[in-house]
Amino acid sequence: MGNNTLKVGILAGGFGSRLAEETERRPKPMVEIGGMPILWHIMKIYAHYGVTDFSVALGYKGDFIKRWFREYHTNRGSITVHTGSGDVVDHKDNEVPDWAVDLVETGPNTMTGGRIKRLAPWLGNETAMVTWGDGVADIDINKLLEFHKSHGKACTLTAVRPAARYGHLEMDGDQITSFTEKPQLGEGWVNGAFFVIEPEVYDYIDGDDVMFEHAPLSRLAEDGQLMAYRHPGFWQCMDTMREKQILNDYWDSGDAPWKLWKGEAK
Repeated sequence: MGNNTLKVGILAGGFGSRLAEETERRPKPMVEIGGMPILWHIMKIYAHYGVTDFSVALGYKGDFIKRWFREYHTNRGSITVHTGSGDVVDHKDNEVPDWAVDLVETGPNTMTGGRIKRLAPWLGNETAMVTWGDGVADIDINKLLEFHKSHGKACTLTAVRPAARYGHLEMDGDQITSFTEKPQLGEGWVNGAFFVIEPEVYDYIDGDDVMFEHAPLSRLAEDGQLMAYRHPGFWQCMDTMREKQILNDYWDSGDAPWKLWKGEAK
């Protein structure tokens, strides 16, 4: 795999207001797909390619994420609790992946750019990867990195063609000539995150109140420093309860496209 010296920054601090039913209780990246947080699914994608060193930017309900990772090892396997002494014996029958996960407080109201800038000391003065904590894809991380290295620019974003949110109608005048509920490819490419960045990208972010998707990416583009890695395959973010259901339906079908790992640790 060979990429295990690289770090991945994952932004997990937003309020997730469009998922209010879930995010009143937990931060959005901890909303579950198939019984595991979407954050875990994202990390599994990277880990499949040997990238197992993560820095997670915390904000809203960050304590929930810290608690989950602290308890991850214990909660996956069998334990014996001695109630008198409080001693716990871990029977080590669980297969938990061996990841290093920095859980970094980046402020409750910090915007995406500010969170990335605050992760800079954790990601180090070298090439790093960054993504949002609410989107999965069947992306080839090795090919993404090869593409980034090939062009020598400061930033690569992964361009995706998301499925349309609703069924597609073909019409001739007012008459419907074709009706399908199958998701259609969107008209154009959109920003699907899964970024690769060089340290100079941090200089494009002025402070906490900067959205990475606004001035920094615009200025990188103006300077000829922003490249798109085209990923024509599966990509889905989880902004709404409907999209959460779509992802869970994929998982329950036994054929989730982003599940690149087979029979690996859970």
